[in-house]
Amino acid sequence: MGSADKLFTDRETYERPYPRPLSGAKVEHLPSALVPARTALIGRYVTLEPLDAALHASDLFEASHGGEAAIQIWDYLPWGPWKSEAEYTNVLRQQTARHDQIYYAVRMAAGGKACGQTSFLDIQPEQGGIEIGSIWFGLSLRRTRSATESMYLMLRCAMDDLGYRRMQWRCNALNEASRAAARRLGFRFEGIFYNHMIFKGRNRDTAWYSILDDEWPEIREIMERWLAPSNFDQNGTAKNSLASLMGERGPSRRG
Repeated sequence: MGSADKLFTDRETYERPYPRPLSGAKVEHLPSALVPARTALIGRYVTLEPLDAALHASDLFEASHGGEAAIQIWDYLPWGPWKSEAEYTNVLRQQTARHDQIYYAVRMAAGGKACGQTSFLDIQPEQGGIEIGSIWFGLSLRRTRSATESMYLMLRCAMDDLGYRRMQWRCNALNEASRAAARRLGFRFEGIFYNHMIFKGRNRDTAWYSILDDEWPEIREIMERWLAPSNFDQNGTAKNSLASLMGERGPSRRG
């Protein structure tokens, strides 16, 4: 079996669309119709600061362009990298000014430089749908509890504070790291849009994942249990696997 065949077989094992029941039930509690405010989301390990190009550009350029390993974050994103900090700063100014997508810079709670970026997009407040995307983490943030908490803070803001019904995650279907991250965070696979986009001159097939409002309480409990200080040893290593905990979840209870 060739590597491509093995990859397809592996995907078939865990990436079949999750069989949620269909629903035509009356929506008893309408979404709030509120959009996320440009305010900081503060956690135990990390703070998400509303993007400010003047404040964050230098740190973010260093974290995302400071070497070959750092610059690989742009491989699957539809833009970047840039040749200079000045060019990158101009892009961040455009992102800061947008109303349809709300960007955050990620900073460790202990302080230091901003070291990643994330955003809310495809915001549909009346329908209660929203997406987390345009995510990249610098080397110091990757595979840390701070990175996980940054996603938890965004989920909690949308699903608890604002009462959204659907959180979605979409990524290049070839981006195995992003797809694994979605599963680890509790998103369930919905399928692939083939020939969905053209980015950097190449075709993009897009993998879609989501968390629904009836699924969120169990995901929230699992994430909070995993993020608790008692789950980490003195070296900061998690005692339990978040992916394994998510794999033990019950079925969707949507009506």
